[in-house]
Amino acid sequence: MIQEVLATLRIAMTLSFLLYASWKDYESREVSNSVWILFAPLAFALTFTELFLFDPAQLLFYFMCIGLTVAFAIILFYAGAFGGADSKALMCIALALPFYPKELFAPLLTETSPILNIFFPLTIFTNSVLFAALTAVIMLLYNAVWPLRTGKPLFEGDQKKESLGKRILVLMTGYKVSISKLKEKWHVYPMEDVQQTETELKRKLVLIPKDEGRNDIVDRLDKAVSSGAIQDKVWATPGLPMLIFVTAGLIAALLLGDIVWAFVHLILR
Repeated sequence: MIQEVLATLRIAMTLSFLLYASWKDYESREVSNSVWILFAPLAFALTFTELFLFDPAQLLFYFMCIGLTVAFAIILFYAGAFGGADSKALMCIALALPFYPKELFAPLLTETSPILNIFFPLTIFTNSVLFAALTAVIMLLYNAVWPLRTGKPLFEGDQKKESLGKRILVLMTGYKVSISKLKEKWHVYPMEDVQQTETELKRKLVLIPKDEGRNDIVDRLDKAVSSGAIQDKVWATPGLPMLIFVTAGLIAALLLGDIVWAFVHLILR
């Protein structure tokens, strides 16, 4: 009974912190370090206490899971795949939920990954990446309808000369937005840039937008729009609030299990 109470507290605490962090991520794309500073020791204390009292043999695997998750999160951060808050959230999840809480839940998916029980944070990660990837499908559908709705082409000028692969990636990750909204929403990044030469204005696509230089690109696009050189719709991409997908990945992992594993198993069967 006490073990079930501790497990319930760990899950409730993790969901509470992630839901709050997701809201802050959505609202301002920033999450205070105080969230993780408070979350981490509480998560470790609850999990360590539970394992020490009821399953001490798992303590070695607990520390192994923490070490692997921390290394994985750092790699993701420096590779640019995860933001700082996303990486810290993954580390805190490892402290709170290193293994699937089978004493409280049973995954609805019949095909369960062995990783689910020994490296639960990885299952949460793969589920969250899957949910984030679904936004690419939504973007493609939105962009497919856009020219029909507006009567305007998706790509203009020099953009038509860009490689097919580059244009497909833009269609999957970006959408057309007015320059006023691009200036107003700081978390939306331009996916194109302009360069004025002596004879013409060159317009190119940008696949990996960065914070550095964002405002300079927006200023150049604003001047090009104001001068009438380009139309008032430019390619941009939102800074995805990844913590929302991480939270959704956790909920899906608890209720369903490893979605990616089940999908791959279904294909290979």
